Amino acid sequence: MAYIEVRPARPEDREAVLAFCRNTWEWGDYIDQTWDEWLTNPDGRLFVATVEERPAGIVHLDMLTRIDAWLEGLRVDPQYRQQGLARALYEALLIEAMQRGATYARQAIESDNEPAQRLARLFHFRHVGTSALFHASPIQAKQKGVGQEKPRLATSDDLETIVDFLNASNVFPLVGGLYYAHFKASPITVELLEEKIAAKQVYVLYRWERLDGLAIAETADFFGEKILSVGYIDGTAIEPISLLAYDLREQLHAMELTKIRIYAPDLVLVRDALTGVEYEWNGDTYTTYERGLE
Repeated sequence: MAYIEVRPARPEDREAVLAFCRNTWEWGDYIDQTWDEWLTNPDGRLFVATVEERPAGIVHLDMLTRIDAWLEGLRVDPQYRQQGLARALYEALLIEAMQRGATYARQAIESDNEPAQRLARLFHFRHVGTSALFHASPIQAKQKGVGQEKPRLATSDDLETIVDFLNASNVFPLVGGLYYAHFKASPITVELLEEKIAAKQVYVLYRWERLDGLAIAETADFFGEKILSVGYIDGTAIEPISLLAYDLREQLHAMELTKIRIYAPDLVLVRDALTGVEYEWNGDTYTTYERGLE
């Protein structure tokens, strides 16, 4: 049986890894654009699995917070699949996460990738939510009618109301209480809300003297394109979600951004709200898995 070793990646592994990642999807893969960042990430570790000293698999660990680990980029050379490399990479990553103090590990998997989901379940990960990516381009801002509600940036005075809103939300538990950014997810905590409010990244919509809708968004560099990334959106009905999504499109010109991307819960209510204001979706969904490490 071939000798398998899992070790930290080295710069000289790059070309061998990129060779077996070249055809991951029809369009290729993104590993070539993240390799240097992953290799030198002080808050994570890039692992390589070798077969007889030849690189044949990789996975990346990223510590998003002191206790939240994110698993990404699991790849195995097609000619070495079904030989235990993915399991060995999982084991090495989870041990590293625990040694760094993580109490939770999470990952997102394409919803139609059953082999990857089966492996996640084998390692006791559980499904906590499904999301879809919606995109839209900028639109010209229109003058609001007199008395028409308009979203605004949240302030620290809104924090308690936001927490109460999330505690009563039907959406929040269905997405695992997670905020998405850069294709990674971390828990929406009071600390995260405070940080996002201070950074002017939380938008609220009040109607009839109550909080009716909420969005958390940040600017992002998506492979050289400056976009607005919405990592959480919620509302009491279709209309407040649509109003928030439409208003954010209107703000793109002033923010000098070319596109908005929403990590949206895969719920009929949210899909209808976004398509109703001309957001586009390619039909793909992503399933987020979580595992406790204590």
